[in-house]
Amino acid sequence: MARWAYVNGRYLPHRQAAVHVEDRGFQFADGVYEVVTLLDGRFADMDGHMERLGRSLSELRMDWPAAPRVVTMIARELVRRNGVRNGSLYIQVTRGVAPRDFKFPADTPATLVMTVKRVTAFAKPEQLEKGVAVVTVPDIRWGRRDIKTVGLLAPVLAKQQAAESGAYEAWLIDPDGTVTEGSSSNAWIVTQDGVLVTRPPSQKILNGITRLSLLRLAGERGIPVEERSFTVEEALAAREAFVSSAGTFALPVTRIDGKPVGEGRPGPVTRALRQAYLDYVAAELPS
Repeated sequence: MARWAYVNGRYLPHRQAAVHVEDRGFQFADGVYEVVTLLDGRFADMDGHMERLGRSLSELRMDWPAAPRVVTMIARELVRRNGVRNGSLYIQVTRGVAPRDFKFPADTPATLVMTVKRVTAFAKPEQLEKGVAVVTVPDIRWGRRDIKTVGLLAPVLAKQQAAESGAYEAWLIDPDGTVTEGSSSNAWIVTQDGVLVTRPPSQKILNGITRLSLLRLAGERGIPVEERSFTVEEALAAREAFVSSAGTFALPVTRIDGKPVGEGRPGPVTRALRQAYLDYVAAELPS
């Protein structure tokens, strides 16, 4: 089946989809984005992703390219044209095309781009059975990490360092020695007392939509939760650790910088929350 993209009002063959050379997303990273997982024909947490997209646009004083309900309709049609039931939807909005100037252009229509990618498996069996490794790197990102912008050079460098170290993800370390989050995920631990710990929302992290759902699901299951900072040393001494994102749900972390977390194997809380999230999405209406 042919692959389709959406660019500013047009559904185009993926290979022909393009934006102008003076689009501010290309020249200034002056744009925001969302990634929405598609599971068995269902968008996972679509309302949450659209709400966060609106917040990112507002924080950068950008207008919606179309009404939110229209953006959702476009997304559903794009998924239909691509015939994807399991995959990811990418939505990007930039401030638009204008002569290169740092100041905001006046009366410039926003650029809206969407693509859909098919995913055959969101985690390999061995990743679920044995867990994944992370490495730690200094957090060198800008100070507004709560805005989901397309300015991702620091996470790119961190992710590359993880790959070159044979790890799945990089955990970013604040100057105070605590873990902020992963390069493309939120970070969690389960203490020896069975308390689920993750950093509280602030300008230092992106408040993940999957993160919010996992917190709600944990509460429904009576799992005690603390939203606070934690160190790498505390993570290594924890019973469990995991990362969460739209594409990983809850993925166990069993090694940090080559050292085992707890007993070095995935734990029951991570497994339970992952299954709870999959069940929650499966109960939603098909897209």
